[in-house]
Amino acid sequence: MILSDKDIKQALLDGKIKVEPMFPNSLQPASVDVHLGADFLVFKNTNNVCIDPKEPIDNMMEELSIDENHQFILHPGEFALGMTYETVGVPNDMVVQLNGKSSLGRIGLIVHATAGYVDPGNTLKITLELHNLANLPIKLYYKMPIAQVAFVKLSSEADVPYGKDALNSKYFGSVKPIASQYYKNFTKNNEWINFK
Repeated sequence: MILSDKDIKQALLDGKIKVEPMFPNSLQPASVDVHLGADFLVFKNTNNVCIDPKEPIDNMMEELSIDENHQFILHPGEFALGMTYETVGVPNDMVVQLNGKSSLGRIGLIVHATAGYVDPGNTLKITLELHNLANLPIKLYYKMPIAQVAFVKLSSEADVPYGKDALNSKYFGSVKPIASQYYKNFTKNNEWINFK
């Protein structure tokens, strides 16, 4: 069940869900608009041959920041990790679905490649997997409305919410973009240990 605007307002008042700060006019009929944060990670293309998911890639990426006077230009075909300005949190019986804004989709901006989902029990600035499908560069502004989040009630509370030691949660409580930690799914013998 997706929460309506009425239920979102009540859940915010009750402290059950978190959207901080809550910008004026952000509440939509069944979602909340979220805005673009300042921090990005981009691949350093000139020094790397390929991405190997079995290896750490932190040193393959560089940090960039924007502000009111400096925008982020996403060129055609480029990919970057960004973050929401807001911190969003859900209890153990709810998830968040991140979705793009229709007007931005119409200019070719994708806000998540696959990970448009926040697990039960997590509170974080949501990572944006930004990709430009258009033929022209897209200028992204600090604090512009970039996506929307819907809150979905689970059938019951999760037994093991995100962030518990048993899950090896890699991105719990993120406040800045984090490069893929997929390599942690392998043991030293290259066997799979975890798919989260």
